[in-house]
Amino acid sequence: MASVAIVPAAGKGERFGGAKLLADVRGEPLLNHTIRSLLDGGVSRVVVVVPPVSAMMVPLFADARVMTTVNADPARGMFSSIQAGASGAVGDLLLILPGDMPFVRPATIVALLEAAQETGLAVSPRHEGRRGHPLALPGRLRAAILAAKADTTLSAVLAADGIARIDIDVDDPGTLKDVDKPADIDQ
Repeated sequence: MASVAIVPAAGKGERFGGAKLLADVRGEPLLNHTIRSLLDGGVSRVVVVVPPVSAMMVPLFADARVMTTVNADPARGMFSSIQAGASGAVGDLLLILPGDMPFVRPATIVALLEAAQETGLAVSPRHEGRRGHPLALPGRLRAAILAAKADTTLSAVLAADGIARIDIDVDDPGTLKDVDKPADIDQ
């Protein structure tokens, strides 16, 4: 099955102090780790959603499986970035992984893709009883995401379409670890 990941990366990173997605994590930009996890986990294509004016230079942007698209008004919130990504994300399965989550393991991506393919449902990872990221969705939900108002939430779209959501247990603390401030990189 063709799977496409949408990576919202259009935020300002204000709590971080700016340029969060380019911060050095083990010798490369943070966003590169997020993209690599998805590709190594078997995602066919990655759509990275960037702000209107972006000077992000991330090595994996050169990979033919990675494309960028612009969220013209990221101040509308993360769902607007998901919509911008969905406009170019055609596949049987969609994964949503915020750009500031570089510690998700590829094995978790594999498990989510398998569970979503087997069940046809929305699938989230659960680590130590807590739901995390990424979220795997059936591709048929793409039209509903695009049709929704930009100020809604993905949970509201799932509920409106009657898409059930299940959790699968994973041994991956990275599913719960986003980077909000510089100290989050070293933890």
